[in-house]
Amino acid sequence: MLRWIAALLLIPFLDAVLLGFLVTQFGAFTWVGMVLLVVLTGLVGMLLVRAEGRRTIGKMQRSLAEGRPPTNELLDGGLLIAAGAFLLTPGLVTDAIGFLLAVPITRIPIRAALKRFVIVPYADKKTGGFASGKVWTFGFPDEGATRGGNSSDAGSTDGGTYDLGDDDYTVDDRTDEDSYTIDFGDERPSDSGEDRDDDPSAR
Repeated sequence: MLRWIAALLLIPFLDAVLLGFLVTQFGAFTWVGMVLLVVLTGLVGMLLVRAEGRRTIGKMQRSLAEGRPPTNELLDGGLLIAAGAFLLTPGLVTDAIGFLLAVPITRIPIRAALKRFVIVPYADKKTGGFASGKVWTFGFPDEGATRGGNSSDAGSTDGGTYDLGDDDYTVDDRTDEDSYTIDFGDERPSDSGEDRDDDPSAR
């Protein structure tokens, strides 16, 4: 929050320094001329923002008619609102920032950077990754770490299940077109003997 306040206070200071530098270095420019230049750039910028706003509204309506979410158009609308605010603020620095946000050539890269570094990370943080699709659809997030752990613990679990590797079984699908046979190889020691006889579910 303090950084935004510092930036808002820094912009008028830069405007005042730039205006004073231009007036003192270039004798052809007077204070009246600089004020007229600031007013002229503000008016031209507002006309540009108005034209871009109408074009953005038209693109938004076409996107909605086609059934697509107008994500880029909404971002363009927000950037154009910010551009209008900067252009209404007297000063050459604010006018320059407003023109950067209003002109499509510079607004599109700013929009892409804003979406990538601000909006998508914030939406992922709030939705758990659903905004960008970075979600776990199978298994668990620490599945790779579990598999890379101790190999002696990876073979079985407390429930009596086994984690079979690629070499523990073979699949023969040559018998029939709609069926296949799985050969698990050698019988595990824990599955034979008295333990299996005592288990009613194994019969």
